[in-house]
Amino acid sequence: MEDFEALLNESFELETPDEGSVVKGIVLAIEAGQAIIDIGYKMEGRVDLKEFAAPGKNPEIKVGDTVEVYLDRVENAKGEAVLSREKARREEAWDRLEKAAAKEERVEGQIFGRVKGGFTVDLGGAVAFLPGSQVDVRPVRDAGPLMHMNQPFQILKMDRRRGNIVVSRRAVLEESRAEQRAEIVAKLTEGEVVDGVVKNITEYGAFVDLGGVDGLLHVTDMAWRRVNHPSEILNIGETVKVQVIKINKDTQRISLGMKQLLADPWDSVEAKFPIGSKHTGRVTNITDYGAFVELEPGVEGLVHVSEMSWTKKNVHPGKIVSTSQEVEVLVLEIDSAKRRVSLGLKQTQGNPWENFARSHPNGTEVEGEIKNITEFGLFIGLDGDIDGMVHLSDLDWNRSGEEAMQDFHKGDMVKAVVTDVDVDKERISLSIKALGGDPFTEATSGVKRGDVVTVNVTAIEDGGIEVEYDGMKSFIRRSDLSRDRSEQRPERFTKGDKVDARITNIDKAARKLNLSIKAREIAEEKEAVEQYGSSDSGASLGDILGAALRRRDDA
Repeated sequence: MEDFEALLNESFELETPDEGSVVKGIVLAIEAGQAIIDIGYKMEGRVDLKEFAAPGKNPEIKVGDTVEVYLDRVENAKGEAVLSREKARREEAWDRLEKAAAKEERVEGQIFGRVKGGFTVDLGGAVAFLPGSQVDVRPVRDAGPLMHMNQPFQILKMDRRRGNIVVSRRAVLEESRAEQRAEIVAKLTEGEVVDGVVKNITEYGAFVDLGGVDGLLHVTDMAWRRVNHPSEILNIGETVKVQVIKINKDTQRISLGMKQLLADPWDSVEAKFPIGSKHTGRVTNITDYGAFVELEPGVEGLVHVSEMSWTKKNVHPGKIVSTSQEVEVLVLEIDSAKRRVSLGLKQTQGNPWENFARSHPNGTEVEGEIKNITEFGLFIGLDGDIDGMVHLSDLDWNRSGEEAMQDFHKGDMVKAVVTDVDVDKERISLSIKALGGDPFTEATSGVKRGDVVTVNVTAIEDGGIEVEYDGMKSFIRRSDLSRDRSEQRPERFTKGDKVDARITNIDKAARKLNLSIKAREIAEEKEAVEQYGSSDSGASLGDILGAALRRRDDA
């Protein structure tokens, strides 16, 4: 009996399938949303009908069908086998997918759901993850048209133990596109003109579909003029005519151009914009070193910061002009080979120093605000946004510059006289003291050297006397007070005395009038001798001088 029992148990073990295996069964009945399946070995189980349905479809099963199911447990609490069609399909799918992955073959599947970061794909029983970046070669905004339709996928990663599968639709598309691209690229030639459709626009250009292959139309090849953004010229979906500029056979990259189909405006720049001619243009761009001005579409010139203003030397170009502003410029230089035009802005406005010199000759009186005070003079703002300088020596006739400077403050309005304009050095010299005329010139205009003038004694000093002639101060030294040494005493004069003195020199450069009483007396003596005496008359010098003096007094 023990041997018989052992053989019977062994027979049951051989005939009873293992839990966790896939077995075949026959559908006995369908009731209450479940299929009753006989898997043999006097074992039956139930499976929900939904497990027989593909994602998004109704179950296709009927009584009598033979199906494969997964035996989870031989017997449950009701004495029935625990079966699963879903697990059976999964096991079958994993076996098939592992073989396909090993051979790097594509697999069929359907996208049936959306999850964080991507989508779920049914690969015939196994559920895989499709990352959002692997859906298409470009970002997909609406994945609706791709859902619930059979399409090929490439397996990127599999982990059966964890039940993870990652697939890519993009890899399949790229492979197909690569084959198609290679075929189309092989037919294209550089210089060929083709039609294309704008598929995408970026900051640096646009991608144009040439019928299965994309080419890059760079922003610099869209037009001869400056294009700030491709959207200024193109729209997505627009059909454009382009020229194939370059084809890289290794990378299969295609460079396209639109401006190459138009005449190059630089071919006629020298004829249209000769050097020295004036033109009106539009400011297109401002940099630290200047501003670019468009003379015509496709032709831009640079106004260097040094050519923008006569007077504003150290300011940013943006302080002088603004983008889109219409300005008049002068063509300074053209380099057609380098496609460069040098322009001048200040030249169209005229040199302010030349303009000032024409309208303000020397001697013209001007008025302006004191802009700055330095140790050597005053700077006064003038017409044309330029400055004139009043040197210390031109502040006052009688006082020192340092002393006269105390009368002026920054912001004061003052009048001055133009004394010199140096256009080359951009300097204007002014004089405040010249406003009332030159007292020295006025005082000496009617006299000459040798004349005798009457002066007033204003001060007595040890070395001589200070006198005044027509409002101008002068000094007679002790040695010039008399021809007689005994009379060369300053104290014999009194402040307020009027005395006659001879002009011995007029120094206009030093603004100095030299006077001498001694010279006057010697001249009078010589004149008296010549008129009233001779070497053999026998008359004494006293007699001659006495007669001359009496004659002068009588007169």
